[in-house]
Amino acid sequence: MKNLIACLLAVILILQLTGPEVARAAKKDKDEDRLKDCGAVLKEILDIPDDIPQGLLDKADCVVVYPSVLKAAFVVGGSYGRGAMTCRKGENFTGSWGAPTMMALEGGSFGFQIGGQATDFVLLVMNEGGARGILAGKVKLGGDASVAAGPVGRAASAETDVTLRSEILSYSRSRGLFAGISLEGSTIRPDNKANKQIYGKKLEARQIVLSDQVRVPAAAEKLVSTLDTKTPRHKP
Repeated sequence: MKNLIACLLAVILILQLTGPEVARAAKKDKDEDRLKDCGAVLKEILDIPDDIPQGLLDKADCVVVYPSVLKAAFVVGGSYGRGAMTCRKGENFTGSWGAPTMMALEGGSFGFQIGGQATDFVLLVMNEGGARGILAGKVKLGGDASVAAGPVGRAASAETDVTLRSEILSYSRSRGLFAGISLEGSTIRPDNKANKQIYGKKLEARQIVLSDQVRVPAAAEKLVSTLDTKTPRHKP
């Protein structure tokens, strides 16, 4: 009996010592998988010319991807999507694409999307003001930053009133259908807890994106390389 008690105590001690490390490793794996999913989703969308117009992509300062967001989560409230945002490097967001900050998408009410079908969202941040606002903290779409459903198709103009006036253009893909969608009323914000998991230390979104000193993590290579290939230069 004494030996059994001693063994149980030893097991409990080991679990107490290793449990937090195992949990942290699991969270990091989950965030890395999310980054990989962002890259896979964006490549699939950009490989189809009739999805996001090239002219808009070339004008974007940042791109935000939320893979596999459950529609029902928005209806019941309290749940949210998670993804990543990468921006062009340089003081004026005109360079190559840099290390991503993890992001969260919250709120909103999309009654027509009830049903639990997973949806991918892609947001184009079209100017410096929109980019810096998101990096600074939580931004309400349609309030703190103007947002509109992005035009679709290779022939869509980048000079329409909607695209010229909106800081953010948003798109969705569900069941193979790709379309512009308004996310007005929802909020987006940096997910700094996930950033810590990915980069191994506490880093604010602004440090990651604006410092130009943070290396692109392996899990984000497809996300960044896809954008470097599809839109290597910013075209104002």
